[in-house]
Amino acid sequence: MNETNTNDTVSIKINSTGETIELPILDGTQGPRVIDVRQLYSKTGMFTYDPSYTSTASCDSSMTYIDGEVGILRHGGYTIEDLAEKSSFLEVCYLLLHGELPNSNEMQDFNDTITNHTMVHDQLQFLYRGFRRDAHPMAVMIGVVGAMSAFYHDSTDISNPTQRLIACHRLIAKMPTMAAMAYKYSIGQPFIYPRNDMGYAENFLHMTFGVPAEEYRPSPTISRALDKIFILHADHEQNASTSTVRLAGSSGANPFACIAAGIATLWGPAHGGANEAVLDMLKEIGSKERIPEFIARAKDKDDPFRLMGFGHRVYKNYDPRAAVLKGSTYEVLDEVGAADSPLLELAMELERIALEDEYFVERKLFPNVDFYSGLILSAIGFPTSMFTVMFTLSRTVGWIAQWKEMIEDPGQRIGRPRQLYKGHEYRDFVPIDQRD
Repeated sequence: MNETNTNDTVSIKINSTGETIELPILDGTQGPRVIDVRQLYSKTGMFTYDPSYTSTASCDSSMTYIDGEVGILRHGGYTIEDLAEKSSFLEVCYLLLHGELPNSNEMQDFNDTITNHTMVHDQLQFLYRGFRRDAHPMAVMIGVVGAMSAFYHDSTDISNPTQRLIACHRLIAKMPTMAAMAYKYSIGQPFIYPRNDMGYAENFLHMTFGVPAEEYRPSPTISRALDKIFILHADHEQNASTSTVRLAGSSGANPFACIAAGIATLWGPAHGGANEAVLDMLKEIGSKERIPEFIARAKDKDDPFRLMGFGHRVYKNYDPRAAVLKGSTYEVLDEVGAADSPLLELAMELERIALEDEYFVERKLFPNVDFYSGLILSAIGFPTSMFTVMFTLSRTVGWIAQWKEMIEDPGQRIGRPRQLYKGHEYRDFVPIDQRD
């Protein structure tokens, strides 16, 4: 365990009995102090009650630090702004896995490892044929990623450090291939094999939009924008999907099954579907002329309509990822000639009005990363059904790095949340022929 046990404590008094107990306070490197309640039950016979765990630290971690009040996101101490502008996705992957940025030799070795493991077992392609063509790509991804454990037996022993690292490398390397295959299957096109002469994002674009009939080479602008999206979504501390991966992993489940569990959680519209919801909202608004109508609806607390892509549950000021991605949005729109697209013009006008409206400014409801990533992905040519798949591709490194960190923690135990029981007390069983 990495937490720091201080001499400071918090006293809890049980008013009904007058009993007082003391619990230790733990300090991390940064962020809120934490009350250690691990002995609360043994000392009092009581649990804490924290639905959705919004005030509970479920683990300690050295990977990601977030301060939502001032808009800070850092990986290994490095700001997301610096990483997005000066680094690459694979470099960030190395940082999350190892805790340090690589030197040039380490980066070359890591890049070679990932590049040379992008192909998937050839039999894996037959799994895709078991799905309907109109199946949601996320449904396909859950099945295919979970099935990896049936193909890669030599990296499922979680007690073996070498096998753990191999599993990490395989998931990072093969996820773009499997994601592109899910897309190709949905549109009835043949699978495109990865190429070792392309970068990570570039290769994914090649496998997604390339066809056997002709050469496809994505533009550097689009490749870099996509790489930036991958960086910005790589890890985000203990969110729902990451917590799911950790909880599944605490049981000793193999890493491929754990990542499949994370994908299933990410599929929920409250988590990974936000950028898809942005596009759906823009389509609902329809035209710039109708923006005032929907702005008014967003302000009406009795109206269920909400402006998607504005504000964030964690970031109470601004989303630092959004500021990074905003510039890339305009670059991509210019690159693909979509700057005059009615939908994208609508989005930019909505952004302008919301940023100038006192209601949204006072509440700090600024555009978040989902607002801009949805626009970029749409401009590149991805259907909205692939948006969450792209999120999956990005977040895989965060999931597997968090899983690895947890497995290597000597103090880790199987997760076991408790409950406040509100059901019936003991009742006698009455046979069915005696019930009224």
